[in-house]
Amino acid sequence: MDMWTREVNMMILEGIRDTLYMTLASTLFGYILGLPMGITLAVTDKNGIRPNAVIYKILDVIANIVRSIPFLILLILLIPFTRLLVGKSYGSTATIVPLTIAAAPFIARMIESSLNEVDKGVIEAAQSMGAGNFTIIWKVMLVEARTSLISGATIAIGTILGYSAMAGTVGGGGLGDIAVRYGYYRYEQGIMIVTVVLLILLVQIFQTVGMMIANRLDRRRV
Repeated sequence: MDMWTREVNMMILEGIRDTLYMTLASTLFGYILGLPMGITLAVTDKNGIRPNAVIYKILDVIANIVRSIPFLILLILLIPFTRLLVGKSYGSTATIVPLTIAAAPFIARMIESSLNEVDKGVIEAAQSMGAGNFTIIWKVMLVEARTSLISGATIAIGTILGYSAMAGTVGGGGLGDIAVRYGYYRYEQGIMIVTVVLLILLVQIFQTVGMMIANRLDRRRV
């Protein structure tokens, strides 16, 4: 019982803070990279509003390559780039770099899938009214796919949070780092269980909030 000192409690609170920081920052940067990539994939697809086989194939190959690399291996491969970018290769800020690169193609694929679900009749109607491609993308496709996009964002946050926990095996910071250092190396099962429960709770909170927003937007549509 003496393991639950004030220092341990503060460490767990800092772990929650670092995990949220890594997850939310990586999601933001992941969407900055993944959103235009996903839109381009949907637009340049053979059934898109502006097919372009060359651009689509290039992005398709990039997304497939990055997604096929296990996150821990990707994290290690990116250590020189991470060190160049942020000055170090460990800690929560450094972990954002590989998290973002791992998340971007995943996010792009979900966005592509969501946009491809938009009713072609709605797009054709906009085209018949003289709407340009930019207008169709931002005022038709993204608006019509908003519920699916929010649901996808919820899945992305949960996935990135899981990746952030994996980064703890190489000093990535956050709850994953605490679980490895104390629960694994020091055999303190109590701390291990608490960190696992907290990670599950964080995922559930993100999923609940995301689905509430998605359902509300869907009801407004109806």
